[in-house]
Amino acid sequence: MTESRPDTGAGRALPPARPFDIEGVKARLQGANGGYEIVHASPGLELGLYVLVAPEPDRQQPHEDDEIYIVLEGSGVLEVEGEPQELREGHAVFVPAGADHRFTAYEQLSLLVIFERR
Repeated sequence: MTESRPDTGAGRALPPARPFDIEGVKARLQGANGGYEIVHASPGLELGLYVLVAPEPDRQQPHEDDEIYIVLEGSGVLEVEGEPQELREGHAVFVPAGADHRFTAYEQLSLLVIFERR
């Protein structure tokens, strides 16, 4: 049986599996007082880690793509179009493309972010 792998757009096939050091990225971002780092990108998909550390505010703007946030550590509130959603470790939430959203009421929050890239 032949396995087909997606093309990266540069004529190279993606490897069948590649580990991501989520804990290492999380520690690096926490040490830098927060930020966002992409850990994987392929056609149609982006996976990143977003770390927020108070008192720094969440300054993100609406995105062009749908996204899912998965809370890895901490708790807070995600306001989507003015509606608060309480989140804690183990919770996940979908945010549609173009929705105004931001995190509030957190001390330290680590999130896995999945974007559908169009």
